[in-house]
Amino acid sequence: MNKVIALVSGILFGYGLALSGMLSPSKVVGFLDLTGNWDPSLAFVMGGGLMVTVIAFHFLLKRPHPLFGDKFYLPTRKDIDKRLVIGSALFGLGWAIGGLCPGPALSSLAYASPKIAVFCVAMVVGIFIGKKVFPASAS
Repeated sequence: MNKVIALVSGILFGYGLALSGMLSPSKVVGFLDLTGNWDPSLAFVMGGGLMVTVIAFHFLLKRPHPLFGDKFYLPTRKDIDKRLVIGSALFGLGWAIGGLCPGPALSSLAYASPKIAVFCVAMVVGIFIGKKVFPASAS
């Protein structure tokens, strides 16, 4: 049952990304082009997502556990270390260069574009290498 819920959630997330135009790398590039033809639409999408999350988490976290799980898995670390800063910088750099982050990249696979497929393969290889080089630390 959990896999069906995860699939439906993923489809809804991908549909939302497609509906908002966030599967187009030019949207991201337009958002980052502050000195050129700036496109603020990505800020509205991020702000909308943040607003829904803040409201939903307020109510969801009052529950003893998720509807379809035995406990919530939330981050517990509050410190900022070198690993977080380097990882965030690499993520942002890759996002700015490619115009895609993991969610939109995976959703864009539905378009069967060879460029997107190459991006996703490179992303998976990068994740694999990252896990080998920086194994998860106990938190």
